Amino acid sequence: MSVFNNVHLRDHKAVVYGFDPDAGLRAIIALHNTSRGPALGGCRMWAYENEEQALADVLRLSRSMTYKSAMAGLRFGGGKAVIIGDPRRDKTEALLRAMGRFIDSLGGRYITAEDAGMGVEDLKIMAKETNHVAGIADRQDIDGKWRSGDPSPATAYGVLIGIQASVRERLGRSDLEDTRIAIQGLGHVGWCLAHYLQRAGARLWVTDIRPEACERAAAELDATVVEPNAIYAQPVDVFTPCALGAVLNDQSIPQLQARVVAGSANNQLAEERHGEMLRRREILYAPDYVINAGGVIDIAHGFDGYDPRQARLHIERIAETLAEIYRRARRSANPTNRVADLIAEERFQLRRPVAAA
Repeated sequence: MSVFNNVHLRDHKAVVYGFDPDAGLRAIIALHNTSRGPALGGCRMWAYENEEQALADVLRLSRSMTYKSAMAGLRFGGGKAVIIGDPRRDKTEALLRAMGRFIDSLGGRYITAEDAGMGVEDLKIMAKETNHVAGIADRQDIDGKWRSGDPSPATAYGVLIGIQASVRERLGRSDLEDTRIAIQGLGHVGWCLAHYLQRAGARLWVTDIRPEACERAAAELDATVVEPNAIYAQPVDVFTPCALGAVLNDQSIPQLQARVVAGSANNQLAEERHGEMLRRREILYAPDYVINAGGVIDIAHGFDGYDPRQARLHIERIAETLAEIYRRARRSANPTNRVADLIAEERFQLRRPVAAA
């Protein structure tokens, strides 16, 4: 398929291919929108089946980053990078350094950060070749613990704040005590979020493709473990996707018993129309790029001298942003994903930073 025939390419600033056969690098960087500032977004390494799949992923993810940064009130645009390859088998220092040089060739138009298949140590290797890497400095996080730039705790904290706001909106509850929550995916963010929710008094149902992660959740968090395909139909109040995208689709939505969908996964809706499908079922959907913005907020604060208190306060404004989306959705009878898009588009088309809602 020609790049120019891809429907997701229409509103992108640039799509750049990087190839270094000696290092084994095949990569794509997509810049979606830079009206608010340089494009900020993670670098993902994944064993894509083909180049077309990688292109589709980087285009969707870079667009989401534009909307995420705009809704979070950040002075950045949206971009993303993907490396084609199995991170467990193909990742080498030579490949990472070649990726750093590829990023550097864009002259600061794109700033990279951590994403699936990549860790802080990988980014530090890239940083030997470019200054345009974020989220690698050791610092004290929002919980007062020292860590090496990993934004997962901040992302999880933002999702916790978003779940609390969504439960207030749909269930009329001011706390999460005995709230039944089904978590799909126990990766870095999902695991941290599960701990936050357990401490808040929630009852957990969990699933993951790794049996050892589920066993650990059962032992440490008293979680109920279910098979991956059964997670949608659990008798819970909140469904929390924290793994792959496109999990809200024609097959999964009819199974949902939850009245709220709020999680950290990117691109949760398989298609835009699935937001309306959720609305018609009276299931409140927290738009993914709003609720999962804690990580990019955390990274953005590192550019100005990291203050954990200010970062935490900024992340907590996710609740206010969601409340505004829910108010507008009620008034207009539009799905929340469409309302969020409209607000974000107002912001990044202004071509100047604005405060978060």
